[in-house]
Amino acid sequence: MNQEYKKAENPYIGITLKNYHIEKRRLQLELLNIQQDIVKKNKRMCLTFDGRDAAGKGSTIIRFTENLMPKHYRVVELGVPTKKESKYWFRRYEKQLPEPGEIVFFDRSWYNRATIEPTMGYCSEKQYKYFMSKVIDWEHSLMKKGLMLTKFYLSVDSENQLRRFQERLTDPLKYWKFSRNDLQARKKWETYTNYKMQMFSHTSSKKSPWTIVDANSKIEARLFCMLHIVKKYGNKKFVPLTGEDVRENLSIELNGVVFNNLNSLQYSTLKELEGNING
Repeated sequence: MNQEYKKAENPYIGITLKNYHIEKRRLQLELLNIQQDIVKKNKRMCLTFDGRDAAGKGSTIIRFTENLMPKHYRVVELGVPTKKESKYWFRRYEKQLPEPGEIVFFDRSWYNRATIEPTMGYCSEKQYKYFMSKVIDWEHSLMKKGLMLTKFYLSVDSENQLRRFQERLTDPLKYWKFSRNDLQARKKWETYTNYKMQMFSHTSSKKSPWTIVDANSKIEARLFCMLHIVKKYGNKKFVPLTGEDVRENLSIELNGVVFNNLNSLQYSTLKELEGNING
């Protein structure tokens, strides 16, 4: 059994709503710095969010992206595959992978074939086994070509899923999120669980591990996922819950206007602008 997965410890357990908004802003500043670096250096980042219905995948992605530069990210949420797409499964997702200088967020990924598809009988056993035997090598080949890949699984228990379904059905702004297919999948909870555990055991490696996040609290899960990316690709010295904006005491005067309390990215950008003006 592959042991390159585990539920991650979350420093945001029990966070208040007030502190949630403070921490979210801090993390979003760091995510914007990461995006700037990706754009500047033509890197490619891919973040996948998998999990059961109502686990909070979409809402987590929204918090990632709400202050990013729109031109340099995409959110991919694919619908029901055609027969051709179902046959050429990896090709279906390769078409959606990021271009240089871009971040792509998958709201459900190719791992549908490891979980919901076999649970609901949407793929054959042969297709399922082929996927399970090939996916890690496929991911490793993409990463060898420079893809920055992170796989999140948002885990929600039966009680919280049911409560969220009920909220969707009674909220006139959210009822469209619920489908009869959600209810059918819920009836096969244990079957899905078995496939999920097989996925964790056989599709996680040191290079491409699963990060399993307890998503029974959406705000805790959102912050943790953002923190994970900040620590992995950005400011490794970021300290959660310090209540301070990520700023350095840098300043610059440009055309007689003084800009104070800049972070390093803001400072370097203005410094470059100053050089263009003076040049």
